[in-house]
Amino acid sequence: MKNLIIVESPAKAKTISNFLGKDYKVVASKGHIRDLPKSTFGITIDENSGDFVPKYSIPREASATVKELKKLAKDAETIYIATDEDREGEAIGYHIAKAIGKEPTSLPRIVFHEITKSAINHALANPRTIDMNSVDAQQTRRLLDRMVGYKLSPLLASKIQKGLSAGRVQSSTLKLVVDKEREIKAFKPQEYWSINALFQKDIEASIIEYQAKKLDKLSIANQSLAEEIVDCAKSEEFKVQSIEQTQRKTKTPPPFMTSTLQQSASTQLGFSPKKTMMVAQKLYEGVKTHKGVMGVITYMRTDSLNLAKEAVESAREYIGTNFGDKYLPKSSKSYVTKSKGAQEAHEAIRPTMVEFDPKEAINYLSVDELKLYKLIYNRFLASQMSDAILESQSIIFASDSSKFKASGKRLIFDGFYKVTGYSEKDKLLPTLKENQSISLDDIKATQHFTEPPARYNEASLIKKLESLGIGRPSTYAPTITILQTRKYIEVEKKRIQPTEIAFTVIDMLEKYFPEIVDSNFTANMEELLDLVADGKANWQKILKDFYEPFMKKIEDGKKNIKSLKVAKPTGEMCPKCGEELLLRKGRYGEFIACSNYPKCRYTKNTDGTEAPEPEMTDKKCDKCGSPMVIKDSRRGKFLACSAYPKCKNAKPLNPPKELSVPCPECGSKILEKQGRKGTFFGCSNYPKCKFIANFEPIDKRCPECDYLMGQRTLRGKEVYECLKCKHKIKLEDA
Repeated sequence: MKNLIIVESPAKAKTISNFLGKDYKVVASKGHIRDLPKSTFGITIDENSGDFVPKYSIPREASATVKELKKLAKDAETIYIATDEDREGEAIGYHIAKAIGKEPTSLPRIVFHEITKSAINHALANPRTIDMNSVDAQQTRRLLDRMVGYKLSPLLASKIQKGLSAGRVQSSTLKLVVDKEREIKAFKPQEYWSINALFQKDIEASIIEYQAKKLDKLSIANQSLAEEIVDCAKSEEFKVQSIEQTQRKTKTPPPFMTSTLQQSASTQLGFSPKKTMMVAQKLYEGVKTHKGVMGVITYMRTDSLNLAKEAVESAREYIGTNFGDKYLPKSSKSYVTKSKGAQEAHEAIRPTMVEFDPKEAINYLSVDELKLYKLIYNRFLASQMSDAILESQSIIFASDSSKFKASGKRLIFDGFYKVTGYSEKDKLLPTLKENQSISLDDIKATQHFTEPPARYNEASLIKKLESLGIGRPSTYAPTITILQTRKYIEVEKKRIQPTEIAFTVIDMLEKYFPEIVDSNFTANMEELLDLVADGKANWQKILKDFYEPFMKKIEDGKKNIKSLKVAKPTGEMCPKCGEELLLRKGRYGEFIACSNYPKCRYTKNTDGTEAPEPEMTDKKCDKCGSPMVIKDSRRGKFLACSAYPKCKNAKPLNPPKELSVPCPECGSKILEKQGRKGTFFGCSNYPKCKFIANFEPIDKRCPECDYLMGQRTLRGKEVYECLKCKHKIKLEDA
């Protein structure tokens, strides 16, 4: 073997392998293979310099991968680091080099915005070295997050509730959600009235002026004023005061970057940010196309709006050929992001092949892949098309006391709407003349009340994070996921609502650690990280400036923050043992329990209803021998040891179904399991083996890669699909 190329993902490795000959072997690190330890702080302070020294280790699950990489590296003539082009990818490349015993800056580093044959060959012809400034920036972020998470989370757990966590980006994001909820709770409705008139020829108009005073939405604040305006209008004559017709251009939208893609996929496709990034990852790493397996979009974690010159030229050629010259502007269009610290050397998200249009893609992509690809493709084309032209119309009707305005518009030239679509209908006003008398056929006053501000949805929260400079493209989706996992937020009807515990946590952080939840502090930290990446700031100084005052607050907090875990006496006595009942806080809210716990386990809900007694079973705990009981949880009934909390053994009430097909990774049994999103199939040897499938594996091997296949329904048809390479076979062809 002459050359070894190391990437992160197996899918990416397979796609790149298709482009290269026998002189190259492409392997995957499967993500991070070196990180701070999970069980200890993992950061020491040098006694002489005071510098922070991270203690990296190789996680157990990555040890086999590292062993294989070392073996392959030993025999390789040249080792290329080909991890993703962002800072995290740079850091992963650095840790790969360290893990295999190589000096990071001695290995050639190749980067590419897209996984196509030409891009890979160009990258191999133009290698660079690992950018240590980017590594330091990512390392600074990792150490800051470890400091906050490892030192602040235990304090929250000790003062409020077990299992709580805090994070630099996580907590400032949660404060936005909590602040929005506070705003909603404090909102007081305000009365206002609207007045709409119907003039002859069915022209609808709204009042804009009364007694020479211009009116806004809230100007008519009560019924008496509304009735006064209506009575005056009914008694007066109206004339056409002015007629205006203006043309305006609607500018083309820029191509997508990460945040705008997540927002549009949420509003137009109903995709969560997490789902959007998972589907985009597949499109980037490689899918089947008319040219074989390759990446069909550029890198999806970006805050740049740049487009490659070649891509723009291809788009312009496609637009001219397929839509005509009127849809093609005289010169190409370029866009600049408004985000601070945007990495303009990167590209926006675009298709890698303009000829692979949605009509062609429908033959190769899955339903979700096609939806997202079409969104990306059409937005890219639209960014290089002509502006749309609309005509706006307005007519002002005036009497002695009032003025009403009627508005209309029509689409004169669709421009970029040709590909993105235009859903609004033309509303044309009839032809009238100035000073022409016109009759008032009807007038109506309607009472309204102002509405409280809407809660964030995932799209609007990401937009807010982006506008404030909190986080970066790679952090938006994971941050929302973490808040959900930690039970800090709930998403109901696509709206984000904080849980009760979120208010308690934010209250404490605002009082004792205001910088952690301050969006300006978090955004400024991102700017400092950008300076580190540019070689303009010392990363050790940033850590020192943060750590020393932060740790002083932690120590003060341990002594001075009053515990909120203290149970409150209710004045009631336990009906079972006679001891006092206490109001306690649990993971799922407040409840009432006996002060004689654990000797007495009486509990009841705060509304007075008693919690059901656990049902005894004849099964014995396989850890301590005590009887097992049936308990309820949010996910349903389960078996638990009656000796809890001394023994915390718990099992599913109904054992999961075992499949006859062995795990393709380790040979253990495959179990049918239930998760948040429904049924899935996983290895019984978890967490040692992390095999997982979303549909049932069957005893059939893939003709492409010899991996296990499963049977599923795709676009209304039954198919066999490989659980590894996604190769599909129709049942009738099998």
